[in-house]
Amino acid sequence: MREVEPYCDKGLVETGSTLLTGVSLPAAVIHEAPLAHNLAWMQRFAEAHGARLAPHGKTTMSPALFRRQLDAGAWGITLATAPQCRAAFAHGVTRLLMANQLVGEANMAMVAKLIQAGAEFYCVVDGKDNVDQLGHFFADRGLRLNVLIELGVPGGRCGCRNIAQVEALAAAIADQPALRLVGIEGYEGMIAGGDEVAAVRAYGDRLVETVKLLHGSGVLASAAPIVTAAGSRWFDLIAQAFDEAELHERYTPVLRPGCYVVHDHRLYADAMAEVKARDPHLQGELQPALEVFAHVQSLPEPGLAIVALGKRDIGHEPDMPLPLRHYPRDTLATVGGAAVAPGSWRTTHIMDQHLFLEIPEEAELAVGDAIAFGTSHPCLTFDKWRHLLLVDEALTVTESVATCF
Repeated sequence: MREVEPYCDKGLVETGSTLLTGVSLPAAVIHEAPLAHNLAWMQRFAEAHGARLAPHGKTTMSPALFRRQLDAGAWGITLATAPQCRAAFAHGVTRLLMANQLVGEANMAMVAKLIQAGAEFYCVVDGKDNVDQLGHFFADRGLRLNVLIELGVPGGRCGCRNIAQVEALAAAIADQPALRLVGIEGYEGMIAGGDEVAAVRAYGDRLVETVKLLHGSGVLASAAPIVTAAGSRWFDLIAQAFDEAELHERYTPVLRPGCYVVHDHRLYADAMAEVKARDPHLQGELQPALEVFAHVQSLPEPGLAIVALGKRDIGHEPDMPLPLRHYPRDTLATVGGAAVAPGSWRTTHIMDQHLFLEIPEEAELAVGDAIAFGTSHPCLTFDKWRHLLLVDEALTVTESVATCF
């Protein structure tokens, strides 16, 4: 019997392959032109507001995309966990902002090794217990850890809720010689309900006021303290708060959006429209770069197509996959796809490996046709793939982009 080489890497193909005829579908695809556009657009946006950019790497966990972000001018990469930081550092990222609490000795030991290896590492704290644990752990190893106090919101997740807690925590950090308090961190994405824009603006002002208060009191161990926030929805409001306070003169304002790198077709597309509405003079906008291509598998009854695409291949919340373009089987080699009119085809249900697509009974769809689907919230698609395919305008694979989830 002829031996077959073991293979378990979905999405790993040779460059130069033609997506629709030379690649096993489903496949997660990043389009080169909008990717390059988004990298440049967000970097320009940050710089125009006097801020640094530390993209949240948890979106993609892709070293190749980290490198592109850094080459475009990013100050560093934001991560969420110690293993994510280790993966980024192993691929050349030396400035790591962990926008999360560092909890647990195994995680602390992982970070200690990164610092010993030369990483410029930052994490956040929001309580005395964690401060004491970190202080003792890193003191025992003769290391100093950079920390930022997290400023939270009522009903949100982590973070100090008021200035009294911030001041008490700053005092606790001062009692731990192994810790360096270097700034303030926050996340406005938990703000919801009521006048959200006004609430996010107020939160941005609180961040600014808090870092200025701490700086003025002399408790910060940095000549240019960090103040950082901004997810992928409200980044313009946080940038405006930083810019209006002219923080770039004596502080290091850092924005942390992550999803911008590939954007999306619904959640952040809607958010981008709101950004544009708030600033009609803003030049350009982010463009969706991530899609998942799949075959029509079955046409079991009128008005229903089953697509060979499932929860293991594409994110399905907060919105179901969005059909974008149809590539008939007999024209796949020509690459030309027909746009699907919004709302005319609709994903109604998704299982592990099957997607239910509601279509007009007169739709000219056949088994073996290919469909390109858009996503809402790209993080939940990236983590399903060990490799995504970078393609040019002719849908030729130019690079296999690995992930480190």
